Amino acid sequence: MLLKLFVFTMVSLFSIAPAATPAKDRGDSPRSEERLIRETRHELVMLPYYGVFDYLGYRVKGYEVELFGQVTRPTLKADAERVVKSIEGVERVTNRIEVLPLSPNDDNIRMAVYRSVYGHAALNRYAIQAVPPVHIIVKNGNVTLEGVVASEMDKNVANIQANSVPGVFKVTNNLQVQT
Repeated sequence: MLLKLFVFTMVSLFSIAPAATPAKDRGDSPRSEERLIRETRHELVMLPYYGVFDYLGYRVKGYEVELFGQVTRPTLKADAERVVKSIEGVERVTNRIEVLPLSPNDDNIRMAVYRSVYGHAALNRYAIQAVPPVHIIVKNGNVTLEGVVASEMDKNVANIQANSVPGVFKVTNNLQVQT
């Protein structure tokens, strides 16, 4: 009985809330910004062609979203902008995603770095995730590692493995250690 009363009270409270908050009152409330952050992340991760050789990042400021990163397909850049624009409450999207140049040499380096990083015993547990957390960005023979790993050791092992691949000019390790 008490549970039914609680549910009824909660339903009646939510049913009287306004459908849309006036623009002047919306401001940059932390709660709505947190929702936009969660929904933006969800929409980007769910993109069908987003993979380990792409890196998508974003910043949410109020009701504006800035997209950045690097992708191997121009369609992924357009898809990212499209899905973020469709999120309720997003008023403006700035798309600063870079489309990486087509290069058979870069494609070979991508695969070699992938095998080297995810083939290492300390890092192969990351490979089983739908979108592996270590993203390998290759542009003109230069490799950038982006994403999140569990420990400083994993970060260092990924860096060593990427540097060991023939044909790689330089490795920039932007991996973050999960806290």
